[in-house]
Amino acid sequence: MELFDAPESPALGTPLAERIRPSTLDDVVGQDHLLGAGKPLRVLIEHDQVPSMILWGPPGTGKTTLARVIASHTKAEFFQLNAVAAGVKDVRAVLERAEVARRRDSRRSILFIDEIHRFNKAQQDALLHSVEDGVITLIGATTENPSFEVIAPLLSRSRVYVLRPLTEEHLGIILDRALVKDVMLCTERIEVPNRADLVRISGGDARSMLNGLETAVRLTSPRPDGVRVVTLKEIEEAFQRKALGYDRAGEQHYNIISAFIKSVRGGDPDAAVYWLARMIDGGEDPLFIARRMVVLASEDIGNADPYAITLATACFTAVNVIGMPEGRIVLGQAATYLASCPKSNAAYKAIDQALDDVRNGPETVVPIHLRNAPTGLMTELGYGRDYKYSHDFPEHFVEQQFLPDPFKDKIYYRPVNIGREQTIRERLNSWWKGRQR
Repeated sequence: MELFDAPESPALGTPLAERIRPSTLDDVVGQDHLLGAGKPLRVLIEHDQVPSMILWGPPGTGKTTLARVIASHTKAEFFQLNAVAAGVKDVRAVLERAEVARRRDSRRSILFIDEIHRFNKAQQDALLHSVEDGVITLIGATTENPSFEVIAPLLSRSRVYVLRPLTEEHLGIILDRALVKDVMLCTERIEVPNRADLVRISGGDARSMLNGLETAVRLTSPRPDGVRVVTLKEIEEAFQRKALGYDRAGEQHYNIISAFIKSVRGGDPDAAVYWLARMIDGGEDPLFIARRMVVLASEDIGNADPYAITLATACFTAVNVIGMPEGRIVLGQAATYLASCPKSNAAYKAIDQALDDVRNGPETVVPIHLRNAPTGLMTELGYGRDYKYSHDFPEHFVEQQFLPDPFKDKIYYRPVNIGREQTIRERLNSWWKGRQR
């Protein structure tokens, strides 16, 4: 337990990410949907009227930074706990101090709990009464979906603010700021020609990028002119991993998603999961990958395995709910299943051919026996006359015309002789023969 007061100057050994952490709203990079001019959360912070809240977002997106900004703006007593190290005893100690501050000094108290998802139910229950009575204003930070990790009564008394992953542009701004404004790095002449690799290997995590940069600088020997040129070699050594080429906005983005889709379509789950791993490691939006699999499930698998679209849609929902890194497991399951499915593009071809006839073919009318007759006049005109109700016939099938006259003999959907479509094909063949008779 500690007051959340930033030191005047960085202590020896303080990491770079901590040394340049913003202390004002204007210094925060990213999260414009929450902190942009006139946005509700910014207004609440500026007026020192912060409600209890849960900050939910990936690592390194600014949850702790936002808490620090609130600490610098508020006149309330500010406490911090880390859920990894704190127990119920620590929580109660803060609550006692907050109660004293309220009664004796009429002063509000704010409690920031980092990694609140690591608090068990008993620890969260200990907070509930004080949050409800206004003894404390709770700010919890989590990388996990609060719907699953925060008890419902506590969640209902808090607002959830979702922090979005930082873009490469955001990370570039933060990198420039570190090189120019950090009290230690600014004393040296540093060049980072492989900026894109540094940004990419950090996976959207600003803290990881900054601390990796600092390590890479230490691994770099200065040239005779005193300049430290941080190369890809030092970056990879700092992160202990390779900076695989992947540009979410450039050619690699399109090349790798193409390789992924074609591997699934081609029935190679091993290649599919490899290209999936390349995208995940490169920081690709997991929902983009999941959306493409939903499309693929209909376009390339269709009714050969009707369950594919259900699984793909469930994958999208699950990834959206649980986020990363756990979402990688769901993506891997869906990708390998879809790659292993029997394939058919018959439904895809059918809708495109039908659309072509609608757009370029002759104008058509609905056959009179298929029309509805909600009025007496329509009945007199023959609407719905001679319509045969399928369920009144053997096998719930009856021979009658459903297409308009210009296309009455047209066949759009041609199931392949693979997977579930083999059964569909056999059934439709018998129906087609009946209609032709």
